[in-house]
Order: sequence, then structure tokens, then C-alpha cells
Amino acid sequence: MREAYTRNLWGKPFWILHIFSLMLLLTSVTAVFAKAPTTAKILFTSARDGNRDIYIMNPDGSEQVNLTQHPADDQSAIWSPTGEQILFSSNRGHKVWGSWDLYLMDPDGKNVRRVFKKETFRKDATWSPDGKQIAYNNISWDAGESHIYVATLGEQEEERIVEGFDPVWSPNGTELAYVTYILDARRVALIDIRTKKTERLLPRKATSWQNGPSWSATRNKLVFSWNQNPLPPNHRPGIDRFPPAWRDKETIYIVNRDGTDLRQLVDEAGPYAQYPALSPNGEEVLYTQEINGYFQVFKVNVNNRIVTQLTHIIGASLLQANAGGAWFDPAYALPVAPQPHLLTTTWGKMKTQN
Repeated sequence: MREAYTRNLWGKPFWILHIFSLMLLLTSVTAVFAKAPTTAKILFTSARDGNRDIYIMNPDGSEQVNLTQHPADDQSAIWSPTGEQILFSSNRGHKVWGSWDLYLMDPDGKNVRRVFKKETFRKDATWSPDGKQIAYNNISWDAGESHIYVATLGEQEEERIVEGFDPVWSPNGTELAYVTYILDARRVALIDIRTKKTERLLPRKATSWQNGPSWSATRNKLVFSWNQNPLPPNHRPGIDRFPPAWRDKETIYIVNRDGTDLRQLVDEAGPYAQYPALSPNGEEVLYTQEINGYFQVFKVNVNNRIVTQLTHIIGASLLQANAGGAWFDPAYALPVAPQPHLLTTTWGKMKTQN
């Protein structure tokens, strides 16, 4: 009886199970030891090869490398707090037209995987400072609504927080800045994640076209794009297109969390500026602006307002050239060693359970 048991134990089924377990272990080890960049890096989106892909570059615009290289559209990439993972939006592999979802990959573009098993429209994510949660847009085309959800890594539940879009997490992890909207009115607002109390970033009297907030990782400041010029008197909200002369006045501002010390960083002259991203040290801001018929990525120094153009390659169209941006600087990163499980095992559980 013992010999038969031994033969069965070491037979073909056992070895299949053993090999499968070893593969899972190696996959986990690969994720644990995904290396964060050792120098500051910027993620951005480019369509220079015909479709939108995620690229990485140095803060001076050098060494631009394509990470995703996929026929689908990939965009809105952000770094994990440790720099070991990149979270991005993609429409790859979806059955429903116009559907986007969230994906993870290593800093070298390898080991791409879905975050959630159940498919729905998720886009434009932000990572909590401790690496335990993400917030993102969830759009219902049927209802014509956009809501912000928060998911705790390792848990199945997704919590709807507020109606709006473009969430970004505060450095202390207690608030989200986001864009609230009614027809043509867009305002940057703040919500306390625990109490769900909301407030405007700027006073009610401030004109209403505000977009794309970004929070500094080390300072209690935000940047956002804003057109503070009133619309023409005959403009019909929600019906008429925005006049180009008015639209081009949207530009980049910086402000304290309490709404004080509001400053304009980029002049209104020229096409509109959008998608600002504040560097971890709060000293530079990435933004996107059209030049010579194509969008390009720029950065501006917060103190002296010197502007540097980082991308120059033209793309397939005006809307698909070079855009967006997300910073990583190891000097301001969450320590890697004490919490590797937050970015590896936890993500695996979330993907399996959801």
C-alpha cells in the first residue's frame, strides 16, 4: 500500500502540479524584484509609431523609449509609490467599443497584466501615497455619467466615491482632488475620502473651466489647467462648441491646498496648455501644448517660469502626438524593502478575486 501511494504521489499529476507551482513562484519572484529606476524618469504618451503607446524619458527629454509597443491605445501611465510598477489605461482586448481598463507593467514594459478580472470602463488612475489603494474614473455611457471609484488592493470591492473625473491623491492620503462638472462648468474640487465632505479649490466666483489637477508629493500645492476668461454672451452651455479663440486661453496655474498664493505659470499666448503634472519636489511642472500642428510635452520651472520643450517628434495627428506626463524620482519614493507585498502579492490577489 505504501509503495502504491508513493508511486501515485510522484506520478505525472504530481509533477504537473509541481511545475505549475514553480511557475507561479517564479512569476511572484519576478514581480517582487522588478527594479525601480535609480534616477528620475518621466512617463508620457506618444503616437509617433501610429498609435498611442507609453514611453519613458529622462527629465531633460533624452533617452525616449517605447514601453508598451502594442497595437491598442495605451495612455495615462503613472508610477507606483516605490517605482516598481506602472499603472496605465488601455483599450486592448476589450469586446465593447470605447471600453478602457487598467493594466500593470514593470518599469521596463514587461509583465503586463490586467488589474481587474471583471471588465468595465476604468481609466485615468491615481495611486495612494502608501501604495494600498487606487482611484480612477468609471464612465457609464448609457447614463452619460462619470464617477470616481476607489479600490483597496487585495480586496474585491470597488467603492464609488463621487461624481466627477481625473482624481489625484493628496500627499497625506486623506483627500482626492478631482474635476466636477455640470454642462460646460468644470471646477477642481476636493473630497475627504473618509467623511465624503467636498469643497471647491477656488472660490465660487472663480470662472468655471478648470481641469487636470496634480498634487505635489512633498508640498501641499496643486497645479491645474484653467481658462479664467468668460465665455461669449451668446454661448449655449452643453450645445455650442467652444470658440477656438476662447479655448486657447486655457493654461497652467499653481495654488496652495487652501486656495491661497494662486499663480499663473504659463502665458496664455499660443494654443491652450493642459495635462499638468507637478514634480515630486514641487519645483517643475510637465504640461502639453500644441506647437506647429502637433501636441508636445513641455516642462516649466515653478520659480522662474523658464519653459523647456521635451518632445519634438510629430505623430499621426494633432491629438495623437506626444502628451501627458508622470514623474518618478527615487529621492522621493516610498521605501521599497519594507513593503514589497503591497505591489506584488496584493495585486495578484486582487486580480484573482475580482
